[in-house]
Amino acid sequence: MSEWKAKRFWKDVSVEAEGDGWQVLLDGRPVRTPLKTPMILPTREMAEAVAAEWTAQEGEIDPLSMPVTRSANAALDKVTAQHAEVAAMLAAYAETDLLCHRAAFPEELVEQQKKGWDPVLDWAAQTYGAPLVAVEGILPAEQPADSLARYRVEIASYAPFSLTALHDLITLSGSLVLGLYAAREGAPAETIWALSRIDEDWQVTQWGEDEEAAEAAAIKRAAFLHAASFLALAQGS
Repeated sequence: MSEWKAKRFWKDVSVEAEGDGWQVLLDGRPVRTPLKTPMILPTREMAEAVAAEWTAQEGEIDPLSMPVTRSANAALDKVTAQHAEVAAMLAAYAETDLLCHRAAFPEELVEQQKKGWDPVLDWAAQTYGAPLVAVEGILPAEQPADSLARYRVEIASYAPFSLTALHDLITLSGSLVLGLYAAREGAPAETIWALSRIDEDWQVTQWGEDEEAAEAAAIKRAAFLHAASFLALAQGS
């Protein structure tokens, strides 16, 4: 017996203002999350993106083809209810930030890390008044307590939809600083993703590419690029 799947039941998809936000209507009925939370979106841009995903459904509904809708569901059903916990977890990445752990050798890799990562660490230090210490190896450095406190305040200031995007930007890259750089500076997501992959890309040049690892990396890259796009929608840009 085949598993039942939801099918398209609506003809018209529209967007309208609702309070301080925007909602998507299917034949005049508002879309809700899996937990039945009203899907009130922060910007018209995000509402239109969600509406486009519902419009594109034909026959059986395919949630995997609706990334903006799924991220909005996560923002409302998960992150909103656990905002403080999510923010604290992300802020803790400053204690072991990818950009702070450097190779001791070979010189080529050392220089690539320095060239790619030092400017972003300098940006964060100047932007937040919160410098971080870079060390060789994987053992955590003792980061300045004041810097860690400033990053906790910064992350906690993000609204749920932006924090949902920031969660993926930070966890996929392994770097709080790269996540914030994507959020504040608007640098191309591809560029930031490449910065997070300096170590892996160097290994590929030395030993060749593993097919399974390459597939996993492609999935992570797509998720990272989506998170950057979702953040822009949340910010109305």
